[in-house]
Amino acid sequence: MRILVTGATGYIGGAVVDALKRAGHQVVGLARSDDARSKLTAKGVQAVQGDLKDTAGLAAVAKDVDAVIWTATSNDKDVDTPAVAAVLGALQGTNKTFLYTSGVWVHGHTQGVANEDAPLNSTPLVAWRPGVEQRALNTPGVRGIVIRPGVVYGNGTGIPAMLTGSVKDSGSVTYVGTGENHWPVVFVDDLADLYVRAVEKAPAGTVLLATQGKAVKVKDLAQAASEGAGVAGKTKAWPLEEARKQFGPFADALALDQQFTSQKAEQLLGWAPKGPSILEELRTGSYARR
Repeated sequence: MRILVTGATGYIGGAVVDALKRAGHQVVGLARSDDARSKLTAKGVQAVQGDLKDTAGLAAVAKDVDAVIWTATSNDKDVDTPAVAAVLGALQGTNKTFLYTSGVWVHGHTQGVANEDAPLNSTPLVAWRPGVEQRALNTPGVRGIVIRPGVVYGNGTGIPAMLTGSVKDSGSVTYVGTGENHWPVVFVDDLADLYVRAVEKAPAGTVLLATQGKAVKVKDLAQAASEGAGVAGKTKAWPLEEARKQFGPFADALALDQQFTSQKAEQLLGWAPKGPSILEELRTGSYARR
């Protein structure tokens, strides 16, 4: 397929682009800057100039592909919502594919281990996402798919890098809240593999959670990060009320207690994550001090 990827030079998008190319698809990447265009061209990807705020331009590009994989986000509902709407409007009635990246935070706190059918109780930071999900799933004549990744890790970046990075400021790994809460996680290359499987085979209207293994206590993540950062055992709780003063609603998202199963992705698409565990990555892998 000829597939447009938004956010093609981002953390998730970059991995998805690589996985799509390995699977033999022709990839078109949306590039907002000359630097992004150069990065995509160096990968052998067709770069198309575009911006989430240019809805007419997005719609025009979408008409020229077989599928759109949406990994970009401005984290602003007033930008993302009309951008997605414009692309879905261009695809309406074509039976082409639109795969939207949401996230587990739309579920809010979970009571035990949840699946895709669990009610949504979005943390405020992403309260607008369920509406975009519904538009993606219900636009007539569009094969809509939604993936909700857990906390993505790998390549020394993403949210887990905040744990190791906090050592520079305080000499210890700082985490938000009590640390008794769980983060559901997914290795970035395994996540990209799921995107390829979903765009190739998932039925219209499919919603998939993307997490691997059991969710991990934040206290345990902090401990592993402290070992990898060379300050073994030095961790510090940051009360949620204090963290909110700096991070706003992002702090509440980091303090969510969530556990999920991705059995649906495994059974429907044969997804079988193979990456190293997040504790290994923090202790001795890509996040560890070299």
